[in-house]
Amino acid sequence: MEKEFVPYELAVKLKELGFDEPCFGRYDGRDENKGKIWYEMPNLGKGWIPVKDVLAPLYQQAFRWFREKHNLFGQVNIHTYFIYNISNGDFKMVKEYDKLFETYEEAELACLIKLIEIVKQK
Repeated sequence: MEKEFVPYELAVKLKELGFDEPCFGRYDGRDENKGKIWYEMPNLGKGWIPVKDVLAPLYQQAFRWFREKHNLFGQVNIHTYFIYNISNGDFKMVKEYDKLFETYEEAELACLIKLIEIVKQK
């Protein structure tokens, strides 16, 4: 089940960008348990999780959040990805990755990393 969740390091970056959607889990942020996932809905009411903890979104939640909040659509194919700006009903390619990844999961992870970089640069 853990492979369905965005990795801890990226969850931290999403939090820095303002991600605060209800999730089925959270990552422990305390030193002794840092990165351990707890399965629950910690911010059902969008408000409370332990101070050092970080929400653990599913990949699909993260991609949806980029579409809805930043008008960025990440399309993952078997061995590569594309990113489009979807403002004003137009699809404008922002990034086409020319590297072929070994697996879909590697392409998905790389796409999410690039989406985070694009939003940070805005």
